[in-house]
Amino acid sequence: MLGMIVACSSDDHSESNAEKPEEETENNQESEESESSDEEAANEEADEEGNEENEAEDQEPIYYIDEETASIRPINDDDDENVILLTIDDAPDKYALEMAETLQEKNAKAIFFVNGHFIEDEEGQEKLKAIHEMGFPIGNHTYSHPVIPDIPEDEQTEEIVSLNDKVEEIIGERPKFFRAPHGANSDHSREVVKDEGMVLMNWTYGFDFFEEYQDADKLKEALISGEAPEIGEDQSLLHSGANILMHDREWTNEALGDVIDGLREQGYKLADPNLIETLE
Repeated sequence: MLGMIVACSSDDHSESNAEKPEEETENNQESEESESSDEEAANEEADEEGNEENEAEDQEPIYYIDEETASIRPINDDDDENVILLTIDDAPDKYALEMAETLQEKNAKAIFFVNGHFIEDEEGQEKLKAIHEMGFPIGNHTYSHPVIPDIPEDEQTEEIVSLNDKVEEIIGERPKFFRAPHGANSDHSREVVKDEGMVLMNWTYGFDFFEEYQDADKLKEALISGEAPEIGEDQSLLHSGANILMHDREWTNEALGDVIDGLREQGYKLADPNLIETLE
């Protein structure tokens, strides 16, 4: 375009200057129309996403959790889609809200499993509210993260029920999912979870709590491939139905966006946990 302007004669240049106000007006109009069109498209997209969220809330469940394997399964046996569930434990500590924002930007869902000691102050409560208002289900991860079988039964009950009470006080509803710290349950805790109307789940794989994977690049590769050779996991644990464990950690927060993209590139759909069958 620059070469064309230099090659123009003086007459052409004069004509160009004479026509410039009209051209600028036309360009401005086109720019305004383009901006308006972009804004309308963005609004339509936001409306569509909002409608999808509302539809998910109104839909009948299409998945269930296999308690024995912790896998997510389609209720309809004919449904052969490759589906994966994302879960985030120890929330909302330092990075949970950022992780929720990343998930929202990627149009992905996850369950945030909460500990009570993170929601005792106003800051933690506001984070919990924000995550919930984004449409992410809140799960129970006990109040203080104990090893459940190592504490008396009355304390097990208190750890689970008091957190449900606290979460309900903050967001207006009780958790529908439960995950025990370290994946360690007892017969008593299982009974309490059932009485509280929650789905109990562990996970199929997760690596961010191992020192070898407390690095965003290494963790990303491990979660996307399902392989963790540094800890002796040479065969891939990635499969349809995988229930992937992550934590509210700096390195996991950094890796999350790429993990979502990498799983989708391999043909996996990230399940909306709002469509998981619950006990209610």
